[in-house]
Amino acid sequence: MTTPTAALVRYYDVASADGTRLRAWTNDGDGPAVLVSNGLGTNPHAWPSLLRAGSGVRVVGWNHRGTGGSARPDDGRVDLDSLVEDALAVMDDAGMGRVVVASWSTGVTVAFELATRHPDRVAGILAVAGVPGNTFSTMLSPLRVPPVLGRTLMVGLARSATVTGHALAPVTRKLPWTNLTTDLVRWSHLISPAADTAELRTLLQEFFTTHPAWYAKLALSVAEHERVSLSDVDVPVTFVAARWDVFTGARDMLTASQRVKGSRYREVNATHFVPVEHPDLVLHELKELLARVG
Repeated sequence: MTTPTAALVRYYDVASADGTRLRAWTNDGDGPAVLVSNGLGTNPHAWPSLLRAGSGVRVVGWNHRGTGGSARPDDGRVDLDSLVEDALAVMDDAGMGRVVVASWSTGVTVAFELATRHPDRVAGILAVAGVPGNTFSTMLSPLRVPPVLGRTLMVGLARSATVTGHALAPVTRKLPWTNLTTDLVRWSHLISPAADTAELRTLLQEFFTTHPAWYAKLALSVAEHERVSLSDVDVPVTFVAARWDVFTGARDMLTASQRVKGSRYREVNATHFVPVEHPDLVLHELKELLARVG
C-alpha cells in the first residue's frame, strides 16, 4: 500500500465563550472555507483527504474539550450548548462568515444544531455517518436492535465507562500503534480494510490519548439531545451513509435525508469510519456540495 504524503495540519489555540482553551487546527489550504465538525473526541487525521496538498479547500476544525490538547473546562461543562459555542468561537477566530460544515458522527448533530440556531453562519452541511440528534437511538439499529433498547444499552455502557475508564486509561493510552496493530484493526473489519494503514495509524494514535472516562462524559453530554428539527433547514445538505455502520444505521440517515428538502443521499460500502476509509469519495462529495452552494 502506498504511503500517503505528510498531512498538512497546523494547530493553534482559541478561547471559547466560557474561557475554555480549545486546540483548533487548519490545513492552511487555498479554496473555499470549510468548518469541520468532527466525530466525538477524534482529531483532524480522521479526514486525510482534507489534509493533503492540493485538496482545494481551506479547512478549520477543533479538538473537543479535554481531548487532543484542548483543555477541560474548569467547571466540567460539556453539553451540546458548549459544543455549538466552541464551533462559533473557532469560526470567529478564523474570520469565517457563512460556510459549509463538513461533519461526521456526533459532529452531524452539532452541525445541524449550529444551522438551526445560527442560520446566518451555515451555507451547507455534509453529514457523514451521523444523524441530526438522538444519536444513541440509532446505534445498533443495523443489528436490528430496537431503538429504545439500543439507546438504553449504549447509554448504560457510557455511564459505566465514566467509572471503569479510570482503570482502562493506563492500558488504552499506552497501546502500541504500529503498522501491525493497525492492520489487525483493519483485518478485523471494525474499520474497513479500505483504510490506509499509515493514515489510520495516525488517527488511532491520537484518539487513544483521550482518557476513556472523559470520552464517556463527552458521549453522555449529547445522549439526551432529541432529534434536531429539520423543517427549518433550508441549505444544501448531503448525507453519506455506510452500509456496515453499527453506530448510525443507513436507514436512519435515509429517513433524515427524506426530511430535508432537496438533500442528496449516497450510501457506500463502509463502516462508521467513512472519512478515513474512503477519503477521496468524501472530498468529492464535499466539492459537489460546495458547487451546489455556489
